[in-house]
Amino acid sequence: MTQHILSGIKAYFGTFKILSQLGLWRYFWIPIFISVVIAIIIFTSAYGLSDNIGGFLSQWWTWDWGKQTVNLISEIFGGLLIIVVGFILYKHIVMALSAPFMSPVSEKIEAHLLGNSTEKHRDTTFGEQLWRGIRINLRNLIMEILLTIPILLIGLIPVIGLVSTVLLFLIQAYYAGFGNMDYTLERHFKYAESLNFVRKNKGIAIGNGIVFMFFLFIPVIGVILVLPLSVTAATIRTVELLKVEKEIG
Repeated sequence: MTQHILSGIKAYFGTFKILSQLGLWRYFWIPIFISVVIAIIIFTSAYGLSDNIGGFLSQWWTWDWGKQTVNLISEIFGGLLIIVVGFILYKHIVMALSAPFMSPVSEKIEAHLLGNSTEKHRDTTFGEQLWRGIRINLRNLIMEILLTIPILLIGLIPVIGLVSTVLLFLIQAYYAGFGNMDYTLERHFKYAESLNFVRKNKGIAIGNGIVFMFFLFIPVIGVILVLPLSVTAATIRTVELLKVEKEIG
């Protein structure tokens, strides 16, 4: 697992070169615009809601004793909840809406890596790619929320809370990498087959997603570069895995 995670991270080295060499930057203008707009909407809304959520949670404590402590915990939990939900919504919305634009990019990178452009794929339309992106990311969004809520609650427990922070980050990374890998997988596998493929190679997904998540912490530049670099890195590793599993190329 650790080796696969590192492999997913290392795939980012050389991504700038491939993007420039193949002239792929022009394909990212619309996804970058989508990424910036969604980031602004989600995180400005999140900032305004954090105090409201903290106040809503603290009002359930009707006793005077310990009220100050409860208020503090509620504010911290509310802020953490907003940050986590913000990241979750951002990446799934952006990945779903960007699917029709990322799939052609992934296909060109795959052809470059295999040294040919004649590899047979599943032939999908713009609409089918969009629907596939929405379906995959909606499924991942639900799964991620179901895993995140109990981990957030456990995070309120002293000491154990530190472990929950790491788990939250890894879960977010996994589903980010999942979405990036599916831009390549949609040409080779049907929906259920893709789910199984990523489960078997979850280390690669986590490694890709770790860098994806770190990019989101970089103001402005992060949301601009995150898709081009993460999709390229995911395509590189996914094609390598497919060569082993399907003997493509």
